[in-house]
This record gives sequence, C-alpha cells and structure tokens, in this order.
Amino acid sequence: MDMESVRYKIYRFFAVLTLGIVYPFKALGRENVPEGAAVVCANHSSWKDPIYLAFAVPGKYHMCIMAKEELFRHKFFAAFFKSIGTFPVNRATTDMYAMKTALGYLRKGKKLAIFPEGTRTSEDGDVAPKIGAIRMAEKVGAPLLPVYIPRNKRNFRRTKIIIGKPFYVSDLKTKKDKRDYEQLAEELMERIYSLGK
Repeated sequence: MDMESVRYKIYRFFAVLTLGIVYPFKALGRENVPEGAAVVCANHSSWKDPIYLAFAVPGKYHMCIMAKEELFRHKFFAAFFKSIGTFPVNRATTDMYAMKTALGYLRKGKKLAIFPEGTRTSEDGDVAPKIGAIRMAEKVGAPLLPVYIPRNKRNFRRTKIIIGKPFYVSDLKTKKDKRDYEQLAEELMERIYSLGK
C-alpha cells in the first residue's frame, strides 16, 4: 500500500470521528461500491460535499478527489491535499495535467471522485455537466458510480447519502460519437439525480 493511501485512510478515520459529529451521515448502497478502479460521480451543492462523499465510500478504499485549483493556492492546504491524492483541476480549460493524474490513479485501481457539474448548483440541471468523467471512465474501462448528496444539509442533523449501482459508459443510451459526449454526461447526471427521488 502506497503512502498516499495510508495517509488518506488515517485522516479519513479521524475525520469521521471528529467532523462526523458535526456532519453526521447515513450512507445507503455501500454494497454497490465495486472493487478496483471506479469513477465516483456526485451532484454538487455545497463545499461540504467532498467530506460527505469521503465519509460515504467505505474507508478501505483510497478515493482520490479532483478539486478546483483555487483550493491549492495556500501552501499548507496544497501540501495536505496532495499528500492524500487530492489534485487540482483548472475548470476553465482542458486541463491535461489533471486528466493524466486522474487516469494514473484509475490505472492503479483507485477510486476517482469527480463532481461532473464542475461547480456548486442550487437546483438539479442548473449547469451543463462536463464530459471529463465520461471520457476517463471510457478510456480506462472503469465503471461510473453515481452518488446522490442531498442539497438540504444541516449541521448535527443526519444527511442520507445514496450510492447507486455502478455502470459502464457502454450502458448509457446514447451512441459514443464525439458530438454525443455532452448527452452522455447529461444521462450520467440524470442517474445521479434519480437516486434522490
């Protein structure tokens, strides 16, 4: 086991013990988390979502999170995030560094966490989802794992996070032509939203 995985699991354990008091949660569908590589995709409405996502996916897995580069501007936070496999992405461009880093983690059999909406939203479908999750899952042959995180989250009140069944890009209805990746991303988000209904 590499040191990034060790640090992630240690920090996650203590985070659940401490932050879990303020952000209590109940994760449904943990049995759906597959072994090996997977692209974990969730909706995004709050800065707390990465915390809830890390809590929901069982701690035996190392989940590497793709996060906005603005979070890495402070040296301390940048060093901490990088030490556990969280890495930056420039959302304004096609970030090849982030893409290569993500594919590298997937090829090592790790879980890759992505928020396809790319930013926080106030309602389902507020923004067009980005196609990165689809393209990376397809390139590596890894399944997509949909996760729904409720929008209404209150401190000290349990938040129910729902993990859906994994599926592959080939399971989506749209044919995989270049012009169809945006539609594939829309279908992915529809699967995520449906978990909360």
